[in-house]
Amino acid sequence: MRCVVQRVSHARVTVDGRQVALLGRGLLVFVGLRSGDTAEDLDWLAGKVSRLRVFDDAEGLMNLSTGDVEGGLCVVSQFTLYADCRKGNRPSWVDAMAVLDARAFWPSVERRFQATGLPCVFGEFQMMMDVELVNDGPVTIMLDSADRRS
Repeated sequence: MRCVVQRVSHARVTVDGRQVALLGRGLLVFVGLRSGDTAEDLDWLAGKVSRLRVFDDAEGLMNLSTGDVEGGLCVVSQFTLYADCRKGNRPSWVDAMAVLDARAFWPSVERRFQATGLPCVFGEFQMMMDVELVNDGPVTIMLDSADRRS
């Protein structure tokens, strides 16, 4: 499982012109599911995201978590995080979780991020979404559950 996490001052997700998620200060979290991902991968990533200390303290150091600044999470599915572009110019999605498996797994993603206790909003799984954001910093961090094993 992969996440691209962006510290934002504002994020909004729309589907067909309809707003489905709105977030003020917090983290926009793009989540890519890989074939073979488990609940343990999800637990590790959701915990890591919720505890990331990427907000400035009084001294201007990134030392505060989303909860410390009373922020929230906007979580958006993005299978393209598993694009393999090593050969040719057209990405391969061979490592991404199969769509039926991902559709069955996604509700557990939403439940696990909600279980962090942080306010959460979500994009709509498998929909064409417009994601607007103001990246604060900019701060962008990549996380991969494969890293928990090393």
